[in-house]
Amino acid sequence: MNTEVDKLKAIGFIREATYPIWLANSVMVRKTKGGWRMCQDYTDLNKACPKDSFPLPKIDQLLDATAGHELLNFMDAYSGYNQIFMHPADSEHMAFITDRGLYCYDVMPFGLKNAGETYQRLVNRIFAKHIGSIMKVYVNDMLVKSRTARRHLENLALMFGILKDYRMRLNPTKCAFSVSSGKFLCFMISQRGIEANPEKIKAIIDMERPKTQKDIQGLRVAAHVSFSRLPINVYCYLEP
Repeated sequence: MNTEVDKLKAIGFIREATYPIWLANSVMVRKTKGGWRMCQDYTDLNKACPKDSFPLPKIDQLLDATAGHELLNFMDAYSGYNQIFMHPADSEHMAFITDRGLYCYDVMPFGLKNAGETYQRLVNRIFAKHIGSIMKVYVNDMLVKSRTARRHLENLALMFGILKDYRMRLNPTKCAFSVSSGKFLCFMISQRGIEANPEKIKAIIDMERPKTQKDIQGLRVAAHVSFSRLPINVYCYLEP
């Protein structure tokens, strides 16, 4: 936690707080690919905040719209929420406790109510001319698509020009350029459309062949739960 505080202070994301009205506890959460992330429990603050009803895109429509494109580019913003500055008057409401004192965020932190809606409003505005044509954006996940390779570099240039104008930074470890398929919003998509994500079906592939009636009943329940989470256009029917 001390290392994380030093890093956030050095890059100007947090500062020391004095006489804050709200205080949150800090929790260290392990990242899926190693390392740690410092998170704050803003439960009480979130209860006092009004709900922002700005709509998020429908995932099934985003996925359907990628079919038929020859080249795809998958991008992820680097600490996307932290790239939006908090209003100075509200900054100390994000105060949190550490062993070294009280700090607050000058940028929008993770775990804050309406953070996703705020970020979606941002990307909808800055990419307004291209969303629906060459771009699809779901919060901090961005996709640039090209029906033909000939238009590929032109489409990328438009996107990078906007990123440069707004000083938005990408996470290079989560980006893939000029590919025919890739993972978007936990689904595998390609020119043909939606494909099975190997990570999501590994348990089914590795499952032993059912030998008893109870095993078969358990398989049917597991399949129902798994497929109920998929978009309607990729539902499939299991023979009894």
